[in-house]
Amino acid sequence: MSKILKFEGFNYLRQRLILATLSGKPVRIEKIRSDDENPGLKDFEMKFLSLLEKVTNGSVIEISYTGTSFLYRPGAIEGGRIQHDCGTDRSISYFLEPMIALAPFSKKPFVLVLEGITTDHIDPSVDIIRTVLLPQLKRFGVDQNLELKISKRGAPPLGGGEVTFSCMPVRQLKPVQFTDEGRIKRVRGIAYCTRVSPQTANRLVESARSLLNRYIPDIYIYTDVYKGAESGKSPGFALSLVAESNTDVLLSAEKAAEPGQTPEDVGIIASKMLLNEIRKGGCVDTTSQWLNLLLMILAPEDVGKIRIQPDTSNDTILMTCMGIGYVNQNKKTT
Repeated sequence: MSKILKFEGFNYLRQRLILATLSGKPVRIEKIRSDDENPGLKDFEMKFLSLLEKVTNGSVIEISYTGTSFLYRPGAIEGGRIQHDCGTDRSISYFLEPMIALAPFSKKPFVLVLEGITTDHIDPSVDIIRTVLLPQLKRFGVDQNLELKISKRGAPPLGGGEVTFSCMPVRQLKPVQFTDEGRIKRVRGIAYCTRVSPQTANRLVESARSLLNRYIPDIYIYTDVYKGAESGKSPGFALSLVAESNTDVLLSAEKAAEPGQTPEDVGIIASKMLLNEIRKGGCVDTTSQWLNLLLMILAPEDVGKIRIQPDTSNDTILMTCMGIGYVNQNKKTT
């Protein structure tokens, strides 16, 4: 029996649970908001534990009476077709991001249908996951049947969106050496709006172009207007931008509208955030650093290198590590 690892607090909850699942080590997390007015796990954290229970086989989760501590004994990553309601406290990406790290090591092909909010101003949007995170997964050799389909949009506060994530398991990842930042050659984006005037999407595009055209001429921003049953339950609009370099580096930024903001405000803020990401440099952006570093550690016993953005200094940081050679025992060698 593995020794139980103990942690305190609610920070890095998802990362701790994902690493526990991959390593098969039980964890106990204590003092979760024990001094707050509303102590214990929040509703969205309970929903995440419930999702983890669905995608694994034989996991045991014991939550204390007050909800301020719990024990998680991980089971095998089963996969298969799973449907899950994410609620409206956090967006779908809060639940989907960790699943992207688990999916390549499952027993059955992953088909995960998540319902809830597709874009908010806390977590990355499903657009960024589809256009930035998934292409980076392909670099590590996870490329079979890998897709994210956005069936319905759901803006806060009521949500109503739906996405389907598919991924085939692999036996082992490929080592990656990704250190050449290259030069930015184009900017692509998606301006979406639901239950507001279709003109809103065009206003987002025009405001973003007014700033970005000074930097680069090759800009194309798709407008995505949702109506009827596919538009969710709340009005909303957002802009996701991705800068692509000649060495396939993807740097992203996005902004979802908050109460009182005009499409012009959202377009300008998103553009400035993208230019800031480009200024920082690096081969992976802020959103996808965690996934690249985790997969680099799980890769075969070979040297992996990735150039990432700095936190405070102006120089990029070259992250180098020896992979641990993690193998998906559920998948036979072919």
